[in-house]
Amino acid sequence: MNPFKRTLITSALPYANGPVHIGHLAGVYVPADIYARYLRLKGEEVLFIGGSDEHGVPITLKAKKEGTTPQAIVDKYHGMIKDSFQRFGISFDVYSRTSAPVHHETASEFFKVLYDKGEFIEQTSEQFFDQEANQFLADRYITGTCPKCGFEKAYGDQCESCGTSLNATDLINPKSMLSGNVPVMKETKHWYLPLDRYEPWLKEWILEGHKEWKPNVYGQCKSWIDGGLNPRAVTRDLEWGVPVPVEGAEGKVLYVWFDAPIGYISATKELTPDWKKYWKDPETRMLHFIGKDNIVFHCIIFPAMLKAEGSFILPDNVPANEFLNLEGDKISTSRNWAVWLHEYLEEFPGKEDVLKYTLTANAPETKDNDFTWKDFQARNNSELVAILGNFVNRVLVLTNKYYDGVVPAAGALEARDEETLAALLQLRAETEKALDTFHFHEALKSAMEMARLGNKYLADMEPWKVIKSDPERVKSILHICLQITANLSIVFEPFLPYTMEKLRGFLNFGKMGWNELGRRDLLAAGHRVNAPELLFEKIEDEAIQKQVDKLLATKKANELAQATVAPAKPHIEYDDFAKMDIRTGTIIAAEKVAKTKKLLKLTIRTGIDERTVVSGIAESYEPEQVIGQRVSILVNLAPKNLKGIESQGMILMAEDKDGRLIFVAPSGEIGDGAEIR
Repeated sequence: MNPFKRTLITSALPYANGPVHIGHLAGVYVPADIYARYLRLKGEEVLFIGGSDEHGVPITLKAKKEGTTPQAIVDKYHGMIKDSFQRFGISFDVYSRTSAPVHHETASEFFKVLYDKGEFIEQTSEQFFDQEANQFLADRYITGTCPKCGFEKAYGDQCESCGTSLNATDLINPKSMLSGNVPVMKETKHWYLPLDRYEPWLKEWILEGHKEWKPNVYGQCKSWIDGGLNPRAVTRDLEWGVPVPVEGAEGKVLYVWFDAPIGYISATKELTPDWKKYWKDPETRMLHFIGKDNIVFHCIIFPAMLKAEGSFILPDNVPANEFLNLEGDKISTSRNWAVWLHEYLEEFPGKEDVLKYTLTANAPETKDNDFTWKDFQARNNSELVAILGNFVNRVLVLTNKYYDGVVPAAGALEARDEETLAALLQLRAETEKALDTFHFHEALKSAMEMARLGNKYLADMEPWKVIKSDPERVKSILHICLQITANLSIVFEPFLPYTMEKLRGFLNFGKMGWNELGRRDLLAAGHRVNAPELLFEKIEDEAIQKQVDKLLATKKANELAQATVAPAKPHIEYDDFAKMDIRTGTIIAAEKVAKTKKLLKLTIRTGIDERTVVSGIAESYEPEQVIGQRVSILVNLAPKNLKGIESQGMILMAEDKDGRLIFVAPSGEIGDGAEIR
């Protein structure tokens, strides 16, 4: 029994410096939406909060890269994100933004309350400073070599190659992203939240009081607390953000980690003047849906802020998920390695629920998981189409065929009928238990078991055969199948809302609450259903291959962008170059050189003559692959004896990132013997 009067659900605020991708959806928004819809179906009071995080260094970096203002960036991406969420069916009660005046006022007021209570400490420290730009550098304004893995483009807070959290001072050869110069250290004053003061309280509140939290959440909190907490800066030397509302803080803004979670409060204020009942009434249960990279902020730092302020409730649970990878590789916005929601909605219209289903079925609840397009296709075709959609279609087709769309009355029920109807209540209990404990993957599995139950019952009963010998029995069979179908419209509502609205249209049936789930009389005898259409359509190989090809193109572009190029060799004089006689030619014969791995003996037509060249390309090409290949050949290289063969020249080759040799070949209609100069 839920002891709370209402539930406040917050979902991590996405940065408004780019679109939303499937990693965000799987980690935060799909599970939060499922839970909000579930509570609403139960008739509970629930408020589901969302919004864009519009401050912080990623925004300013994006603006600098695109040659525009931070405000223009957040306006663009806030609109895109909000629209994508709305079209996808994430049922926020409000979707706000941290650049809104109500948020600036709320965040400033929150800071001022803590400041006036003496909750902050002031510290002067040395930080990186760009002398040319005349600006202190936040962590993301600094790049350098990662001390852990040697990646040369690590940020001052994290290496995107190995995932290690860093301090800017850890970087080897740090450089400013503003000017490219080496930054200097300069003193600056900031305000800090002394988390160490709250360490004893956090130990009691989390480690003793919330052992029911998911193991990944509890474990990360315990690791942080056991390692000892330190004061954490709440201000930054930046121009973009909420200005620090105290004297002597000119040119400083609230640090984004302090500013962003207050966005949940300001969003609630934006929605309703009765906001305090959601934030200050102990009979409200607050839940934070986040990804694992936000656990420390929502479990340790934000609660410490709320505790310091003194009048707010604390989170009851933080059901954080792990990360979702894409085709075996970490999702990365900087590498464009993602499935973007706005693109998915354009390329798969009407299939919002298919993506929700796949992300839930493969949710990274306890460990990192992987999204693949082949799995997406299989989930749709083998589960949604073949199990759920197939059952619904067959039941409604038979009802229309045998009874003109009217629900038949059931006669005396047999043992199998009773067992099947009783299983509905059992599956409801299993689904409910999983939802109540935030195990959405298991909840979806139980819901699909209800569709499997119907499929098996219909297949075993074979009404299309029984109709010939016992038409009265078929009435009972289809009556039960229709009750299962009506129950499916309830149990899948949190997971597949668009599809269930469609199904209710087929059934000519209003939306029912969760408490009705498991009933055997949802559709009365005599009720008329409508002619069915397909709930789901198969996804063909061509559509999937198009997505796979898109990712392959992205991967290739990333490899080319990240390829290291050897530095230029020392200068030579033109006369040195002019001594080389490079001609176009064609390989007319090739064979391996005995007792070697790398050498091929080539016969090349140079336009001058036919000559033998021994070339170290055997690890990249078989002899038969190179016959007819056009080449560029240095014909005046002094002959050299290699493995007993006189080599009379050298062909030009390039090397790709994997070490494979590629012919530098003439193009067009140039014949053999043309000079290359």
